[in-house]
Amino acid sequence: MEKAITRFAPSPTGYIHIGNVRSAIYPYLVAHQTGGKMILRIEDTDRERYVEGATELIEDTLKWLGLDWDEGPLIGGPNEPYFQSERKDLYLKWAKKLIDEGRAYADPTPSEKIDEYRAECNAKKVPFLYRNFRPENPPEWEPGMPIRFKTIPKEYSWHDEVMGDMHTGPEVLDDIILIKKDGYPTYNFAHIVDDAEMGVTHVMRGVEYLSSTPNYLALYEAFGLDRPKLVSLPHILAPTGNKKLGKRDGAKSVTEYRDDGVLAEAMLNYLACLGWNDGTEQEIYTKDELIEKFSLDRIQNSGARYDETKLLWVNGQWIRRIFDEQGARALYDKTVNFWPETAANFPEEYRVKVLSIIYDRLKTLSDLRGMTTYFFEEPKIDLDMIFENKFLKKFSEAEIEDLLKKSIAALTEVKDWNAEKLQEALNNLLAETEKKPAELFSLIRIALSFAPFSPALNLTLEVLGREASLARLNEVARSI
Repeated sequence: MEKAITRFAPSPTGYIHIGNVRSAIYPYLVAHQTGGKMILRIEDTDRERYVEGATELIEDTLKWLGLDWDEGPLIGGPNEPYFQSERKDLYLKWAKKLIDEGRAYADPTPSEKIDEYRAECNAKKVPFLYRNFRPENPPEWEPGMPIRFKTIPKEYSWHDEVMGDMHTGPEVLDDIILIKKDGYPTYNFAHIVDDAEMGVTHVMRGVEYLSSTPNYLALYEAFGLDRPKLVSLPHILAPTGNKKLGKRDGAKSVTEYRDDGVLAEAMLNYLACLGWNDGTEQEIYTKDELIEKFSLDRIQNSGARYDETKLLWVNGQWIRRIFDEQGARALYDKTVNFWPETAANFPEEYRVKVLSIIYDRLKTLSDLRGMTTYFFEEPKIDLDMIFENKFLKKFSEAEIEDLLKKSIAALTEVKDWNAEKLQEALNNLLAETEKKPAELFSLIRIALSFAPFSPALNLTLEVLGREASLARLNEVARSI
């Protein structure tokens, strides 16, 4: 298989969102599958939309996901520099070559005049094409003057690796701007130059660029360049499925999901499968499995609906997988920033024990804050939680107090305070009180935690320890 040279070329104009990241995952997978390389290139020529710190955010996000680039910022490479704003002389050189060959021209037309042309076309109800108004005798180019491509209208046919065979007529070709009056190139021009200079073999980008492809093909032709493989990635759709995913649909930045406790493994897994599958029922993939199984011909050609519920399901699967395959310590290392503040007062070994009995209920790591507080601080006694519980509301206060006292007595007798012996004591207590597990165990569980959820009762008792468990039960019994 030919070694693929791919690129991820984001613009530093804000946070890096879900769609951006998927446009990095696929080039990464193709490059690594073929033993090639992925280039990171920063398309920062839109100076009005440039956001300070956005490049560092892009780099940080890619590193977090494990999408290490082979050339680009921070690591360098043979095609430096990797910021388009630092490559202005190169773009001008390529543009002047087209001028010399009669395929580009300096355009002195003021924007007000162009607006008049556009209004004229609107009035006639015909498409506005600048090629119909190009200046007859353009001047010599000078700094501050835009450079436009001189297109030759014709039909184009090409193959898109996702969309299939495509064809357009001459009506879509126009004299696009190559170099803006500020001296910076347009995206339409700069990416052609950069991809050619860097030897890119696969150009992967959003399907919104499909309509501009004929103009790109015209530039490849004018420069005598071979066409790279073109891969149009369908939109990620809003949860409703009827429009492109946007901020108004609740889409968060990737770093927000990280801060909310979504694992990098889960985010990579979910986004890779958002619009792609290998034809099997498999849903959980490691990065190595994705590299092995990914193929361009399995990318769907319609939009993929974003489903945060599915992302959280995948995250829960990965939490359990890491625990089961790598152990409690490996998972704990990922949870450092997600514990309740009071957890810092307890030894790390204790926190690992808490994680070990609760991990299988987590959807995100941030769930730890709400699910484990009672392991690190005395819960506030709320007797309504007992008397309004669906299994306990039929009992009187005297009956509840009696059950608690019998539970305290039984647990006090446990010599070896471990999960197995505690379960034996609880089973014997069930027989003694002739109560159902849902009744007796709910009472003890609530009295220990006053939380809507806790792990298996014997495990909760074991981790809390004899002294804390009995003290809490006694305090509740005295409060009734």
